[in-house]
Amino acid sequence: MKILHINAGLEEGGGKSHILSLLNNFSSQKVELLTLEEGEMAKEAREKGIPVIVLRQAGRYDLSILKKLKKIIKNGKYDIIHTHGARANFIVFLIHKSISPKWITTVHSDPTKDFFDRGLKGKVFGQLNLMSLSHTDGIIVVTESLKKKLSELSISSEKIYVIYNGIDFTYSKHMESHKNDKFTLTIIARLHPIKGHRLLLDSLKKVSFTCYELNIIGGGELLTELKSLVIKNPLKGRVKFWGPLKKEKIESILDETDLTLLTSYSEGFPLTLLESARQKVPFISTNVGDIKKLIPNDSYGWLVETNNSNEIRLALEEAYNEWEQGILYKKGEKVFQLAATQYSLKNMVEKTEDVYACVVKNEKI
Repeated sequence: MKILHINAGLEEGGGKSHILSLLNNFSSQKVELLTLEEGEMAKEAREKGIPVIVLRQAGRYDLSILKKLKKIIKNGKYDIIHTHGARANFIVFLIHKSISPKWITTVHSDPTKDFFDRGLKGKVFGQLNLMSLSHTDGIIVVTESLKKKLSELSISSEKIYVIYNGIDFTYSKHMESHKNDKFTLTIIARLHPIKGHRLLLDSLKKVSFTCYELNIIGGGELLTELKSLVIKNPLKGRVKFWGPLKKEKIESILDETDLTLLTSYSEGFPLTLLESARQKVPFISTNVGDIKKLIPNDSYGWLVETNNSNEIRLALEEAYNEWEQGILYKKGEKVFQLAATQYSLKNMVEKTEDVYACVVKNEKI
């Protein structure tokens, strides 16, 4: 079976990690990656020995690539086209009736919120993506709640398959109980309104403790605004903006982190929290997607309501007190044991292979 994965190529963070880790666990004779633009995705795939094709689309509205894409698909003799992201979905939707491979896509987050805070243009792109999803042969979602959401949007539940994200847990660190001079916090998320950075900064300005530092990892449109908020509020000198980082650098920062944060308004099953769990770093997260599966009770970490800075503040206060007492690491140990048992990369790859086989044969798992 031969699969062509298609992505815009500008993916960062968890989306990029998911695609590359999936492709890296298939034979290069079975999978290829096609990106619509040159970027970090194509660069890192090449470094891993994954075959890469770049279409060099001039922009989202450049449809001159369609003819070339159809030719690539025909000559490649693929069994499956696997798209990732709204842009790739729409491009394949435009040609799907004239190509023979089955079409599968992966949905990582609520598609009705993917263009959050983007105005009329965002609403149009959102509707085009939903239209595209309805024409696929199979949809992989990363949570049960996403399957329910898509079903509510009149997409047949029979073609929706739930596969939770997974990572390699063979690497982990030994957590020390009180290793930093300052309470070290890290948030790994693109700087986009849906990720809730503003809410986090608002919560931090209200906490009673001052002995902390915050690492913000990720790039995006809110960089200037967030830097301004840090300067205006009593946060200057405590917040460091790292921008987008490679996997190895993120791991090194997590090695020095006491608590990971996720304040999103919408998520599926974020890889950033699995990566935090792998390094035995506990976290505070908004109760979105299926994150509650990683925090079944408060002995594993903190779940807070979305858009509630007071709940985030209270959770931060509790975490700080546990850090001071030298017991915060125990939550990290527990969430590591849970995640390593249930959300491995091996499970994710095997279940993806099962979906491919079923879709090609028009069968159900």
